[in-house]
Amino acid sequence: MDKLNIGFALTGSFCTFKRVIPVMRLLKEAGHNIIPIMSYNAYNTDTRFGKAESFISEIEGFTGNKIIASLNDAEPIGPKKLLDILVIEPCTGNTLAKLAAGIADTPVTLAAKSHLRNQRPLLIAISSNDALAGAAKNIGMLQNYKNVFFVPYTQDDPQEKPNSIVAKFEKTEEAIKAALNGTQIQPILIG
Repeated sequence: MDKLNIGFALTGSFCTFKRVIPVMRLLKEAGHNIIPIMSYNAYNTDTRFGKAESFISEIEGFTGNKIIASLNDAEPIGPKKLLDILVIEPCTGNTLAKLAAGIADTPVTLAAKSHLRNQRPLLIAISSNDALAGAAKNIGMLQNYKNVFFVPYTQDDPQEKPNSIVAKFEKTEEAIKAALNGTQIQPILIG
């Protein structure tokens, strides 16, 4: 892959941050320019999975870029054609619903709207406890949208959380390559 400007957006699936941030780091180590973006909740909320300021400091430290965390900072992404691809990883059910409905009221959803106006790929890595329930229709809608692609995903705990889906984050780089070529790698994996 040529060196890319990759927008990497995190939404509030806090339990996956420690699996997603290493993916971002690997892309940076491969020589790509990582432009981090966070939803309001991801940027401002301390949880049992970590402090917001710790995640912010870590991400800004290794990317060398300030996190886009406001609507004003997200809006120029499209007009200035800042990104080759935008990855939303993790992408919550709430963000999926907003994307499917065309709502752009967070830094992440506005970044997606602004980026898609350039006919460039948006790659979604789902992490949602209701993906096979309330969010299922939004996933179906988005899988039919032009220039929207998915990191392959699977149920993460079919017995205890039968509606929960999580992307195979380790397939992000492969999915980026495919999306840049306008193709979707197998989106649904069993096991």
